[in-house]
Amino acid sequence: MANLKTPINKSDHIRGPAHAAISLVEYGDYQCPFCASACAVVDQLESYFEGKMRFVFRHFPLTEVHPYAEVAAESAEFAGTAGVFWEMHDALFRNQAILSVPTIMLIAEKLRLPETMMRLALETGQFRSKVRNDFMGGVRSGVNGTPTFFINGVRHEGPFDFASLASAIQSRLAADSHA
Repeated sequence: MANLKTPINKSDHIRGPAHAAISLVEYGDYQCPFCASACAVVDQLESYFEGKMRFVFRHFPLTEVHPYAEVAAESAEFAGTAGVFWEMHDALFRNQAILSVPTIMLIAEKLRLPETMMRLALETGQFRSKVRNDFMGGVRSGVNGTPTFFINGVRHEGPFDFASLASAIQSRLAADSHA
């Protein structure tokens, strides 16, 4: 069983209570259709485990098959500096079928992000190292595709539908409480 090699840290984007009993970490790609499906599942899990779960999204852009995945990840990081990472994250998945630089810029405009500053950040690769650090942390943790989930530091092997993930979370909680 693979374990998460990079602990949750201050550079992560985290939704939910800091000391939640459940930590769900996803390595994802904004152009991966399975990640878009998983986004809705994570929303359901957050409701189901309300107050007991924190969710962390880490970038794992599969650039060889998804040409806009890295620029989308960097755009989400830029949005994070304005406090709207999760809004950008959700919008990128909602617009996945038409994802392109113009689409990303339109999303940024709707989020009231300064276009000139965002273009400059993307052109200079201001957030490329953050995205690459996430990616390399995934590689060290055995990630080789998206989405990949870790529940309390242990890789989830299996389907990522709501029932499967909820059951895996319950099992992990039970195992952790007996440790």
